[in-house]
Amino acid sequence: MAKPRLIAIAGATASGKTAAAVRLCQRIGGEIVSCDSMQVYRGMNIGTAKPADAERGGIAHHMIDVVVPAENYSVPAFREQAGAVIEDIIARGKRPVLCGGTGLYIDALTRPMAFSEESDEALREELKAIALEPGGKARLHAMLAAVDPESAQRLHENDVRRVVRAIEIHRLTGRTMTEQMALDRAREGDYRVQLFALEWPREALYARINRRVDQMMAQGLVKEVEGLLRQGVPPDSTAMQALGYKEIAAALNGLCTIEEAVEAIKLGTRHYAKRQLTWLRRDGRARWIPAENRDLDEIVNTIIEETEHDAD
Repeated sequence: MAKPRLIAIAGATASGKTAAAVRLCQRIGGEIVSCDSMQVYRGMNIGTAKPADAERGGIAHHMIDVVVPAENYSVPAFREQAGAVIEDIIARGKRPVLCGGTGLYIDALTRPMAFSEESDEALREELKAIALEPGGKARLHAMLAAVDPESAQRLHENDVRRVVRAIEIHRLTGRTMTEQMALDRAREGDYRVQLFALEWPREALYARINRRVDQMMAQGLVKEVEGLLRQGVPPDSTAMQALGYKEIAAALNGLCTIEEAVEAIKLGTRHYAKRQLTWLRRDGRARWIPAENRDLDEIVNTIIEETEHDAD
């Protein structure tokens, strides 16, 4: 029996993924499964560029607003929930279209990921306790660097949850996170996957990122962050460590000016875009679709032609 087919539209932040996925779904009878690790949180709309109703074009969007910001969401939880959504979409005769910039979420749905099932709660709590000590985050990060320098270079010491996870994987498997993910990539998944990545020249992409941040500020990002803090969302929660939120929270706490926070968001987002593109370039499945100076229908036509060609 042939495996079900999945189309995934990826790319750097601000590359136009959502608009392309919506138009594709309108053309092929699809529904979107979001693969964005921050759009899962309710009430975090502006800073995550969550598509408004008008932007969704009448297309069902799944895996958006599934947890409260105070909750730390995990890759296994995402895989379980989103996997059930995909099966339901297929059962109803629709086409699932993955859309998002979180490479780990896309991989969670399109590749077997044994490492995400390995866990040791006692070890995890022990490592988290180290981070709470004076100078603990730096010490924890140094522990990671000693066994997995590649992950240590990729992860900031303040990203305690992912630093802890990388150490945990090494302790449990004897392999680095990078090595384990490479093994997972070599295994066969449950779907036939067609992965498309929207490509922009660097300066054009950076200009789009800067404009998006300015739009977020105009739409009320400061008020959104203020509201989350008033609701009691912990400043060190995964949600509040998201780009845009941590910088504005720092400004509200008097650690910098709003203007400085905005520049930090733009710089951080550009760096994040580079990491997203690096992830995709390592994925041999990605087919790059040039997006500059092309309208939405041209981009979608290319995707449809590629998918139909593969179906032959």
